[in-house]
Amino acid sequence: MPTSLEQLAGVLADRYRIEREIGAGGMATVYLAYDVRHDRKVALKVLRPELAAVIGAERFLVEIKTTANLQHPHILALFDSGRTGNAAGGADFVYYVMPFIEGESLRDRLTRDKQLPVHEALLIAREVADALDYAHRHAVVHRDIKPENILLHGGHALVADFGIALAASRSDGGSRMTETGMSLGTPHYMSPEQAMGERDITARSDVYALGCVLYEMLVGEPPFTGPTPQAIVARVMTEEPRRLSLQRKSIPAHVEAAVNTALEKLPADRFPSAAAFAAALDSTTFTMATTAAEMKAAATKPVMRTPRSAIVATAATVALLTFGLTRWLASPSAATSVRSAQMSIVLPKGYEIGSSQLLPIAITHDGSRLAYVGLKDGKNRIFVRALEQPDAKALEGTEGGDGPFFSPDGEWIGFFAGGKLLKLTVNGAGLQALADAPFHRGGAWGDDGFVYFAPTNTGGIWRVPEGGGTAAQITHLNAAAGEISHRWPHVVAGTTTLLYAAWTGPGDDEHQVARQSIGSLEHTVLVRGGDAPQYAVWPGLLLYTHRGQLFTVPWQPSQQDLGKALPVAAAEQPNDGLGNEGSGNYVVADDGTLAYLSSAASYTRQRLVWVSRGGAVTPLPLPERAYENVAISPDGDRAVVQIREGTTRLWTYDFDRGTLTPLATGTGSSQAPQWTADGKRVIYRGTRQGTRNLYRIPVDGSGDEERLTTKPGVIQTP
Repeated sequence: MPTSLEQLAGVLADRYRIEREIGAGGMATVYLAYDVRHDRKVALKVLRPELAAVIGAERFLVEIKTTANLQHPHILALFDSGRTGNAAGGADFVYYVMPFIEGESLRDRLTRDKQLPVHEALLIAREVADALDYAHRHAVVHRDIKPENILLHGGHALVADFGIALAASRSDGGSRMTETGMSLGTPHYMSPEQAMGERDITARSDVYALGCVLYEMLVGEPPFTGPTPQAIVARVMTEEPRRLSLQRKSIPAHVEAAVNTALEKLPADRFPSAAAFAAALDSTTFTMATTAAEMKAAATKPVMRTPRSAIVATAATVALLTFGLTRWLASPSAATSVRSAQMSIVLPKGYEIGSSQLLPIAITHDGSRLAYVGLKDGKNRIFVRALEQPDAKALEGTEGGDGPFFSPDGEWIGFFAGGKLLKLTVNGAGLQALADAPFHRGGAWGDDGFVYFAPTNTGGIWRVPEGGGTAAQITHLNAAAGEISHRWPHVVAGTTTLLYAAWTGPGDDEHQVARQSIGSLEHTVLVRGGDAPQYAVWPGLLLYTHRGQLFTVPWQPSQQDLGKALPVAAAEQPNDGLGNEGSGNYVVADDGTLAYLSSAASYTRQRLVWVSRGGAVTPLPLPERAYENVAISPDGDRAVVQIREGTTRLWTYDFDRGTLTPLATGTGSSQAPQWTADGKRVIYRGTRQGTRNLYRIPVDGSGDEERLTTKPGVIQTP
């Protein structure tokens, strides 16, 4: 007699070829299957027969269709669902089909590593919160958020199994679940109201479960444990979780406050939405003491609601005044397994990191001396200090200067000010203008007697003799590849190799690390999607940034092929995480000494605020991000916000809900939004494959973006 699996394989053979079982949970058994019709691997989940009997198969299939309409980058899609029937006396299987994700679940990761790095745990929590907020706005509550239902793929989170618990709770069988000994949710992550069997479960229950998951990612176990499900539920109802900071001192205070708020016993005391939880995780000023006021603000639309009575503006935050310094102590054979000694550099009293779009720090080739830009009273100045000395010296003649870089011997500093490329000694003498630089994106001093720089935003790299003279262009754009500029030059010491970034657009994925032999007319691409390249002669590492993360690759200038790229553990987010002009906010010496701005030094992070005609400022309930342009809809109910994070994208903000949702524009950058008069569409400038055009898109997601221009100055008729 055939087994149940053989029966299942037989009745589904025309659509799915089952390969093997890959998992089993309380509600379903999961099989790896091959989708014959669409030529792809899928995860085929078969509902447990007893659960299907309690719920009712047809009712389950009707309800689970709700999840087929959830289209979000952090929600695992539903491909198919159905039942086999009991033809020929066989078993009746109820199944649903989802993408097969090559990766692991968060449970697998926690089983292996127990705890996650704080920044990685927060990233996962924010992405899950984004998925939950989207589902909640579509009236779908997950009800079973746990590590097993969070998949990790390509460094990002995917929430799986939306709709199973929802279908069970809405079905006629929902009231009979406890009679069979089955329950919805998992005790470790179950909210108190869910544990008590309340029927009206809201989005705040998912917020509680996500708080439990983040708690476990940070300290290695859920907030409440016990030998039996009943013991766990009893602790959920009666006890407070153990303080996170007592178990792990590196957890920021605002993160602990946010987790504690999410774990409140009463739903009304928790965050009103998953978006509010994510905002608190991003806000270093969040505390339990201000929770009630902040949640009220997040749930209430400001009184000033129309563009005539108020405007939305961005407010810059105060910079933190430290950056990190790391000395790599690994041997060349273990260069990517970094051991390090770290220190922080604090700017002089009254100064903050300079308001520069260039790299505000520099390091000598031997790693013995630093230069950095300080800002006070709206003016930049360049400081120099030896690592062995505690104090820095402000250099006279560098007022308004930025983008410093050292000569090979460390005795001179090049920098940009007043539309010029200049140099002076580290003692502040010998100030000399070398060349015009009306738009400057990085400089480097070669050991061949030339200074290399990018003087324009639409051209190549130039060089000028270090003693002064005529500047000449040495790299040229590859128009066929869509290149629009070359920037961030870096000369590899002791070689004729020049590294730089070749841009085909402003988005982080539109940058390439290019390599060119000085004197050659052609360049090659080493890394696609990389930016701000530099090279550490010892231990032989190419460094570059991608999406706010610093990577290292074993490489020698004589090689074309690269080794395996790895993130730098010592500098988890070496720039401010916002992709500012691609400078990377890091420098490296030939000996591997790395100086970088920590992720805390986010001097371009901003908040959105309402400003009334009378000047009253009301912050909107959103986290600090790199907000740029803001356009309010004609009816005043929504705004389109431009946010720059690697790639510049557009988001819609709903004032009633206090939520921020991405607009589904193209893969390149999108900027300068404007509403149409009817408030149904947004027109914006988009860069696609290195070419800029005007585009239009429905705000409600009912259609794809439509290109309006065919070439500069020409508008297509609709």
